[in-house]
Amino acid sequence: MTEGLKEGLKGSRLAARDLTLAYEDRTVVDGLDLAVPDGEVTIVIGPNACGKSTLLRALGRLLKPARGTVLLDGEDLARIPTRAIAQSLGLLPQTPVAPEAITVADLVARGRQPHQRWWQQWSEADERAVADAMARTDTTALAERSVDELSGGQRQRVWIAMALAQETDLLLLDEPTTYLDISHQVEVLDLVRRLNRERGRTVVAVLHDLNQAARYADHLVAMKAGRIVAQGRPADIVTADLVREVFGLHAVVVPDPVTAGPLVIPGKPWEGEERAYVPEPGAAERA
Repeated sequence: MTEGLKEGLKGSRLAARDLTLAYEDRTVVDGLDLAVPDGEVTIVIGPNACGKSTLLRALGRLLKPARGTVLLDGEDLARIPTRAIAQSLGLLPQTPVAPEAITVADLVARGRQPHQRWWQQWSEADERAVADAMARTDTTALAERSVDELSGGQRQRVWIAMALAQETDLLLLDEPTTYLDISHQVEVLDLVRRLNRERGRTVVAVLHDLNQAARYADHLVAMKAGRIVAQGRPADIVTADLVREVFGLHAVVVPDPVTAGPLVIPGKPWEGEERAYVPEPGAAERA
């Protein structure tokens, strides 16, 4: 590793360099550089199919780069043993699939597998981690129920509990508020912030809601068409121009009355045609 690259990675255990990601012959992310700030909540935003989830999959070694490198503690992620990665980095993908008929408690307990050895299958530390994760996600009362029986929102909270039980310093969450009502969305994002503030965990999350991202992110990354358009503190980068460039949405950005951060308000709702359509002269003949 060159000295220049080492300098750029200071303060970042997890980074991507010249990262290109593709599915067969379709390039999704192209030549991307990213250094995830340690000890902060980084949130990735952008329109559908811009490469957000693909980037997160590569950061969690679920997708092999077509070019470039993902680095964990300065080492190529592809060269690090799977167990060592799982002890440092937890990942909640967008659409996880649970084994058939597994109970909530058993699924959450699977988050402890990276910490176990053949001579020590379960410990008091494992028990505490699972109980704490379920309490924090309000899933304790669901412990004996089958995951198959749960609502979408309940199931999502159980998956988050499993990721928390893994007790990694780095946590990757792909749309963790999917299927949740607004109350549980706020609870999950507050939980993410508490884990960061109280336990020093570095979090990278993909969110669709721009205002939630601006409210909870320390570091915001805006993507479009497989590239990073802007990144930095929400107050520094969230502007009407950025929203128009990234999302194609005309909006105004005002101070959030609760946090004083940026609040995006879309333009006026459609109320009908403002004027009748008048065809250009000769349009009928050209048709």
